[in-house]
Formats: sequence, structure tokens, C-alpha cells
Amino acid sequence: MPATPADEALPPRNTAWRRFRRHRLAMLGAAIILILVLGSYAGPYLIPYNDTYIDIMQRFAPPFSGAHVLGTDELGRDMLARLMMGGRISLAVGFTAMLISMVIGISVGAIAGYYGGVVGSALMRFVDAVLCFPTIFLLLALAALIDPGVTSITLLIAATAWMDVARIVEGQIRALRERDFAVAAEALGASDRYIVFRELVPNAVAPIVVAATLNVAKAILLESYVSFLGYGIQPPVPSWGNMLNNAQIYLTSAPWLAILPGLLITLAVTSFNFLGDGLRDALDPRMESH
Repeated sequence: MPATPADEALPPRNTAWRRFRRHRLAMLGAAIILILVLGSYAGPYLIPYNDTYIDIMQRFAPPFSGAHVLGTDELGRDMLARLMMGGRISLAVGFTAMLISMVIGISVGAIAGYYGGVVGSALMRFVDAVLCFPTIFLLLALAALIDPGVTSITLLIAATAWMDVARIVEGQIRALRERDFAVAAEALGASDRYIVFRELVPNAVAPIVVAATLNVAKAILLESYVSFLGYGIQPPVPSWGNMLNNAQIYLTSAPWLAILPGLLITLAVTSFNFLGDGLRDALDPRMESH
């Protein structure tokens, strides 16, 4: 969307915020993410049941049919409580894996883009080699070799999600390396680390923020894949992925056991993608000149 005269009169941050607010899908995505986070972390304290309470007499209670608003599962556990706790795990995996993958990807990409030459080529060829393997198959192969748990799955997802970030950052740093401010900092005797992480990386923050947002969605989806296939987070710890796995045999008799976690996964991933699209449009410096 082209910038208006009113936008041009605003400081850059206000201009970006105004463009972001005009992106309706991004605002919707941000609102849904906020609801999911608040519901997952505050919701369990506001309902009368917890995710581990078993009531055999209430097995397979359908949604909106009694005291359990979203029904119960095969053991009589409250679905709303389990969805909230599962969301807490899935979102925590998504955000934590994103942070770890961003640290690795930014570091590798910044070093490769700044130094170039043999160092940069070696690092980027390693990135390309890892990217040759389909992410989900690489993740499943690694997950099969370890004891599955929240921490191990988070680290595995981070280890398979940083390569795209490294490529983005490498391209940005290489483009910024010869800009006047970087050359001036080098001429003044600034250290390489100062130039890279205080001058170059902050100027590449827009694509980094967008990549971080999309990486959360990717991590949530990967956790769901692996847990659905039985190699991820194991019961009784709930996650949206293993709730889907447990619901497979009840698709015809109790379809809500699969529909509800599947709907939340879809909402979370789609919302983060919408948010990433809005941030990309709002932070794109080319918008300033339109």
C-alpha cells in the first residue's frame, strides 16, 4: 500500500505502525495470537477442572452437553483444560525454538555475510547441504534417536529451523557491508563484532523480525507433525500434536477430540503467517518511497 502524505509526515516507527494497522489480516492474526497466549497461560486458573483430572463416568461427553464446555476425552478429562495446557506446551515450544533458531541463524548468517570469502562460502555451503534434506524427515530421523520430551523436541526443531534465517541474514549483511556507515565504523577502528552486531544486524532487523514470526508458526507445525506421529512430546503431557495422535481411533465416534486441537493448530499457524505478512509490509523500507 503506497504511503500517504500523512504517513510521510510521521516518524518511521509511527509510519510502520500505521501501515501495520491497515493490514486487517495481520491485526486479526495478532488478536488471535494474544487470545491463544492468554487462554493457554491464564485460562487453566479460571476453570474448575485441570487437565489431569479423570472422571470415568463422563467419558466422551460431547461439547456443550454438560459441565464440560468442550466435552471430555476417552478418560473423562476436560477437553478445554487439556487444550489450554496443550497450547501452553505447543506455544512454548514454538517461541523457544524460534529464539534458539534465530540466535544460530543470525550468528551464522552475519559471520558469513561479513567475512565472505572462504569462511562465508564454507558456512553457506553447509547451510545449503542441510537444506537439501526435507525438514520433517530430518526432524523425524533425529527424534527417533533421542528420548522425546519438551526440551529435546524444542532443541531438535531449533536445530532444523535456523538455515533459512541464516540465508536471509547473510544476504542482508552482504548488502550492508559496503554501506557508508559500515565503512566509517571500520575506518574508526571499531571491532568486527561491534560492526556486525551493533551496526549491520540492527539495520537488517525488518527481515529478521518477519523471519522470527514465521519461524514460530513453523515450529508449532513441526511439533504437531512429530507428536502426531508419536515421536514428539509424550502423554500425559498434553500438546496439540499428541492430542491429535490420541484422537485418531475416535474420529468417527468422538470427532471433537481431533477437530478441536486441529482447529487450534490451524488458527495459530495461520495467525502467525498473517502477522508475518503484516510485519513484512509495515517494515519494508521500500514502502517509504512509494
